[in-house]
Amino acid sequence: MRSGRRRRWWIVALVAVVALSAGGWALYTRARPYLHGSGCEVRTALGKMPLDLDQAANGSTIAAVAVRKALPERASVIAFATAIQESHMRNLAGGDRDSVGMFQQRPSQGWGSPDKLRDPVQSTSKFFDALVKVKDYLDLDLHDAAQRVQRSADGNAYAQHEPDAKVLAQAFGGRSAASVRCWYPPNKRTDPRRADAVREMRRAFGSRLQVVAPAAPDYDAVRAPNERTGWAVAAWAVTHAQTFGLSEVRFAGRHWRASEGHDGWTHDAKAPATTVIVR
Repeated sequence: MRSGRRRRWWIVALVAVVALSAGGWALYTRARPYLHGSGCEVRTALGKMPLDLDQAANGSTIAAVAVRKALPERASVIAFATAIQESHMRNLAGGDRDSVGMFQQRPSQGWGSPDKLRDPVQSTSKFFDALVKVKDYLDLDLHDAAQRVQRSADGNAYAQHEPDAKVLAQAFGGRSAASVRCWYPPNKRTDPRRADAVREMRRAFGSRLQVVAPAAPDYDAVRAPNERTGWAVAAWAVTHAQTFGLSEVRFAGRHWRASEGHDGWTHDAKAPATTVIVR
């Protein structure tokens, strides 16, 4: 009798453990999307960098404008190092004296109106327009090229950011595939504004970026003239997903989902190589 009761107790205990484990796993599964908070990470063969959502969105915009202007990667490296030094790659409302925006450009020095300089697309475009006027800028040391554009108090400060700038240029510029991931919890998701996202994307990359009529109305297909540009577009979409309520991005055999953003890009054999699918 005692052995029978002991056996029953073991069975009850085992059932209880299994039930608790199952309940714990179910609770973890529900809580998991909230555990990581919000953020982004850039990872290439050169290294990795953590970013917040705003920094990542600004980074992808710098790369997009470089694509629109058909600039070499070195130009993007100079821009990234400058933006890191001036604002930590944030679109600041103000700064030293009348400086504003990512590059802390000053209206009083002829850069333009404060409203335009607070627009990441326009401020980046103005930076590149000034950079390409610097004679032999591609052959200059980074801090020298940046200083000739910015004319800041300490031009040597830009040099320290060159390694990070190279990581960002490779990832956001598309040379390193599937290198940008972002995540945020369900309570931070926003209502879908895919049409606005596509308009803003084309404003950054330029009107030559073609949006193909999709086979279904629940997504947009952005034509990728080459794989590198395709990954730059995909990175832009991922970094702007929270702002525009995008739920997934697919390209070149990879898939990113907002619901599993921290997992990054997963394999997707059906993801096309010629268009970036944005939902």
